[in-house]
Amino acid sequence: MNFTKEDLQKEVSYKTSRSGGKGGQNVNKVSSKVELLFNFDQSALFTEEEKQLLWSKLQSRLNKDSNLQVVCEEERSQYLNKEKAIEKLILILTRALQQPKIRKAVKPTKAMIAARLAKKKIQSAKKDNRKKNFDDQ
Repeated sequence: MNFTKEDLQKEVSYKTSRSGGKGGQNVNKVSSKVELLFNFDQSALFTEEEKQLLWSKLQSRLNKDSNLQVVCEEERSQYLNKEKAIEKLILILTRALQQPKIRKAVKPTKAMIAARLAKKKIQSAKKDNRKKNFDDQ
């Protein structure tokens, strides 16, 4: 993961269109909605292994041209929407490139087993005390 915001901005393309939402009459005049398109297959920022990992994890987010598409229309200005879109892209890419930790199976210690059994005995005794004693009636 050796990419920065500036490196990504060189390799992305933007589409803008008019957005709905807040802004009043400004919404009808200004193209503030931003669609960010990024093709990581053609990117020089990632190794082949990273590209394979991105392809496998982000396959459902790719459009028909194999571009990763991020849409942002939260803000009133196009500039702020571009900034938010690039931040979303960075978040998506960093999450996709993270390798999960490999779980190592650990054998329980004797103390852990004894503590679990003691806890079970206490719980069993509680439930035995709650039972109605039918012989007393």
